[in-house]
Amino acid sequence: MATTISSVLNQHSRDRRNLIPILQKVQEKEKYLSPASISEISGYVGISENDVYSVASFYSQFRFTKPGEHTVKVCLGTACHVRGGARVLETVERELKIKPGETTADGKYSLETVACIGACALAPTMVLDNEVQRSMTPQKVVDLLKSRNKAENDAK
Repeated sequence: MATTISSVLNQHSRDRRNLIPILQKVQEKEKYLSPASISEISGYVGISENDVYSVASFYSQFRFTKPGEHTVKVCLGTACHVRGGARVLETVERELKIKPGETTADGKYSLETVACIGACALAPTMVLDNEVQRSMTPQKVVDLLKSRNKAENDAK
């Protein structure tokens, strides 16, 4: 991890104006901003860790917890809401035993909600690892998660 952060830092001058691009690059490589990366960035740019956290926490793009191996995004936009998006979300929460913004205890899944994924004609939708899942129902959620887990277990 330290070598990853060092390689990002070496691409930027120590100027405070580079803080956001540095944070973006570190998160791109590590998938989140760990306490260790915040500390190293703080030392490099010459500002306190609190200042780094203040800047990063202002923007919703930055995350401070390690994401799961798989990301589930449930659309709650108007079309998805009208066609049952809340039921889809409730089913995902129940099946994975997590709420939006959380990761399962085994580190396999992270759950997010989104305002729109731009596939309104396919509503209600969810995205599993960048694959749009269309016309979702609670049963389709259960079947999809079971088949994904079975495929992973079979691959081991």
